[in-house]
Amino acid sequence: MKIGDIIVTNKKTGKYIGEITAVQEDMLTVRILAVLNHPRQGDLHNPLQADVPFFHERKALAYREQTNVQTRIVKPYEGDIPDYKDSLKKAFQALKEKLEAEADDSYNQLALKALDSIAKEYALMYSITFD
Repeated sequence: MKIGDIIVTNKKTGKYIGEITAVQEDMLTVRILAVLNHPRQGDLHNPLQADVPFFHERKALAYREQTNVQTRIVKPYEGDIPDYKDSLKKAFQALKEKLEAEADDSYNQLALKALDSIAKEYALMYSITFD
């Protein structure tokens, strides 16, 4: 992997397309270009659990935000890079639909509330709306 390579990586529970901007020993700095999977809501240490001390709202990494990731979790990306706003909307909608399909679960209900709050922030940040 080298500077300028386009890659796919996970960060916490999200999945992104990015460009490598720096290479350290076992870490890469990646500039986010698109969102493939929106991060799950809630506590990272207690996934899919509603009964936690603090239920986190997790936004996707921002367009061109730089983040450090371990080299071992990075894979090359082939193909066209989708528009960030379009990819964010698509990833957000996919997560929301998955949660709505099982809305009777207490975790899913809390996650949907968190997503509603995040959607308002995305509308302000990126001028996009969600159905």
